[in-house]
Amino acid sequence: MKNYTVLTTFILVGLTDDPNLQILLFAFLLITYLLSVIGNLTIITLTFVDPHLQTPMYFFLRNFSILEVSFTTVCIPRYLYTLATGDNTVTYNPCATQLFFVIILGVAEFFLLTVMSYDRYVAICKPLHYTTVMNYRVCLRFLIGCYMIALIIVLPPFGMGFELEFCDSNVIDHFGCDAGPILKISCSDTELIERFVLVLAVLTLTFTLVCVIMSYAYIIRTILRFPSAQQRKKAFSTCSSHIIVVSITYGSCIFIYIKPSAKEGVAVSKVVSVLTTSVAPVMNPFIYTLRNKQVIQAFKDMIKRVASTMRN
Repeated sequence: MKNYTVLTTFILVGLTDDPNLQILLFAFLLITYLLSVIGNLTIITLTFVDPHLQTPMYFFLRNFSILEVSFTTVCIPRYLYTLATGDNTVTYNPCATQLFFVIILGVAEFFLLTVMSYDRYVAICKPLHYTTVMNYRVCLRFLIGCYMIALIIVLPPFGMGFELEFCDSNVIDHFGCDAGPILKISCSDTELIERFVLVLAVLTLTFTLVCVIMSYAYIIRTILRFPSAQQRKKAFSTCSSHIIVVSITYGSCIFIYIKPSAKEGVAVSKVVSVLTTSVAPVMNPFIYTLRNKQVIQAFKDMIKRVASTMRN
């Protein structure tokens, strides 16, 4: 018979115990969170109201911004609350809920980036068929497919996680509920679920990355055949923002999650995680807008309309 009490409340270690560093960290995360929300909501608003941005590319960009806002909101506000109040405890159900949405949104983001690369492939390599191939119904199906595939991938290991027992330690060495640190403190045998998660992560990253690389291989080959240097420059400029975002997303995820075992140390991964959940969502709106004249013009037009309305 089991002679221990199953734990249902966890303690989040966070990033630092230094009060001065905690103040700086709180200010940093609050600023980046607000900038992320404002930046992504601006893109969402512009792609809704501006008629020039009613294209498949901006449809996917809008939904990518929705994903970014959702992802950072799942992670950062809870940690801000911990830093502000000193309450670093979390019960089982909220912890499981946070973990579920972090993984779902993260996996969906990879598939959405893959769809966005396919959209650029059709736009550049098959421009005459673009409006037919990437019509609204197809775009909507792609979007729903991203979330459905994410659910199919995440639900089996997440269901296995409910069988884990926590009886020895309740201290999660992270600022939020993440899979690795949770597996680390479980008193159950985690080898099977670790291997399962690793296989799913590798397959997801490999499949989506191969699709992105193939899309851009065809895109680059097509662009290099353009007779005009101006055409080539414009085409590369259209794709460069997406390439930068893909590099940041894949690079950070590979660094954090592709490890032999969740029992390994997570100190460096915590720092990368907080940058991924706070800085990356801030960078993405600026990466897409600063390199996109259409979005910049749409933003200027919206500011003029707002200013005109306020004057009247």
